[in-house]
Amino acid sequence: MAKKKSFSELTNSEKWRVIVLGTAQVALQFVALKDLAERPQSEVRGPKAAWVAGSFLNFIGPLAYLVAGRIKR
Repeated sequence: MAKKKSFSELTNSEKWRVIVLGTAQVALQFVALKDLAERPQSEVRGPKAAWVAGSFLNFIGPLAYLVAGRIKR
């Protein structure tokens, strides 16, 4: 099994990849949580609490909510 690298051991391109993907993840989650906070329950498929919890599942949770969890206004 390969030894895990610390951030300082990564190449510059690997560091940028981590930063870009991390930023994208945080942005997606922020958008999903903001939308959940502002949208009434009647426009959300399923319980809001479940979508909030699901938004913490990396890219899959926020994308699933944004694609399938909202009822169009």
